[in-house]
Formats: sequence, structure tokens, C-alpha cells
Amino acid sequence: MNNVRTLPYLLLLPATAFLLVFFLLPFFGVAVEAFTGPGGELGFANFQSIAFDWKFWPAITNTLTLTALVVPIQLALALAMASLVMSLKAGRDVVLYIFTIPLGISDLAAGIVWLAILEQNGFLNGFLHALGLIDGPQNLLTYNNLPALFVAVVAAEIWRATAIILVILVAGMGLIPKEYHEAAEVFGAGRWTRFRKITLPLLRPSLQTALILRVILSFEVFAVVAVLAGSNLPVLMGETFEWQFNLQDSKGAAAYAMIVLGLSIAFTVAILWLLRDRTKGETA
Repeated sequence: MNNVRTLPYLLLLPATAFLLVFFLLPFFGVAVEAFTGPGGELGFANFQSIAFDWKFWPAITNTLTLTALVVPIQLALALAMASLVMSLKAGRDVVLYIFTIPLGISDLAAGIVWLAILEQNGFLNGFLHALGLIDGPQNLLTYNNLPALFVAVVAAEIWRATAIILVILVAGMGLIPKEYHEAAEVFGAGRWTRFRKITLPLLRPSLQTALILRVILSFEVFAVVAVLAGSNLPVLMGETFEWQFNLQDSKGAAAYAMIVLGLSIAFTVAILWLLRDRTKGETA
């Protein structure tokens, strides 16, 4: 009997040890370094140091702007794609596989793919020139064309990471009993009404998970920005890399990491609150 009671804890022990060694200990180390000044005193000296850097506020603004642009578009696309996949009678696995191909591509590779498309001698310029729409190669990704850099990063991120939300939503839709839709259809509810009244409410847990995961990952965007925009488009993770490796200031990098963590926690709480189940409070 004792063995049966202890078995679950023994099974959880490897995962607990992994989290302790590779997450909690490094996290506490970074947190201590972020709040420890040059003289060993505790305080906010490192945060003040990065705040006085001219890239600090542009990095926060650019990161939040990219998140605000990318995540809603990805959510809308993922909902449409998931609905399409679930409506298919045959070939569902093939279509889902095609939609999720970008999941197998790393951030860096995705950036290189879109650089090959958008650079001055890339596929887009060649295609437009062949159609006679432009006279010659156009350099779109320049430091003085910030909107084009934003559009390039947004396009690459949407192409690369929409499948993350899609997989979660397809799994959530698969758990919704078909009887609900069939009953609503019998009573004359159209496709949009069924989607709005049945699918979305029952998909709330999956939406919470997908949004939290995607928002956190959007705060960590780095490789795509580095390839397409370089230092012309400062973002939080790019500045973390800059302070750690180029400026050789690990305390400043730790401060940036804590800011990313703080934003992730704040947005996670906000998403959980916005998508909470309000019916529980009403019945209570």
C-alpha cells in the first residue's frame, strides 16, 4: 500500500529535479544578479542603467507593438484554419500536417527564408520585376524604412508561429461534443451562430492556453528580428543578447530578463482574467 502511495511522487521526481536544476536555480541566479548592484548592494541600479540607454524604451515599444500586431492576426487565422480542419470529412490529417509544417522550422531559419524573399535580390523583387511592376531591385529592408521592417517581421512571425495556436485550438475543438452542434443545427442555428454560441465558449480553456503561450513567446522574439532588421529594430530579447555578449554586462542582461518575465506574468494574469468563466461567479 505504501508503494502505491509513493509511486506518483517517484514518477514526478525526475521532472521535479529537472525543473529545479535547469529552471529554478538559474532563475534565482538571474534574479539575484539583476537586483545586485556593482558594489554588491541590493537595489535597482541595474534597471536604472539599462533605462538610461537610448534603446530601452524603443525595445519595449517595439516588442509590445509586434505582440499587438502579430497575436490577434495569428489568433484569427488559427481559428479559421482550425474550423476548416475540423469541418473536413476526409484528408483532415494531411491538411493539418501542411498547416503545421512551419513548426519544424527554427526562428533563425524562418528569418533566413523571409530574408531570401524580401532582400534586394530576393524572390519578391525578382517576381515583381518579371511582371514588369518594378524597374529594378528595391531595397525594402533598410534602417530608414521602419514600417517595412515591422511588416517583414510580422509576416515572418505569422507564417512561423500561427501553427502553435492552431494545434492547441484543433485539440480543443476535438473535445467539444458533436451533439451540441447537431442539436443547434436542428433548431436552425447557422454556422456562424454555432461557432459564436457553442465553439468559442467551450474553447475558452484552449484559447487561454494558446494566447498565454503565444504572448510569452512574442516577448521573446529575437532571431527573426536579428536576421531581418538587425539592430535597426530593438526588441527586449535582442537587447538582452546585446548587454550579455556585446557589452559584456551580465547584470544589465539580467535586468532585461526580469523585465521580460514581469511582462509575461502581467499579461498571463490579464489573459486569465479576461477569459475567465464568468458563469461560475453568477451561479455562486
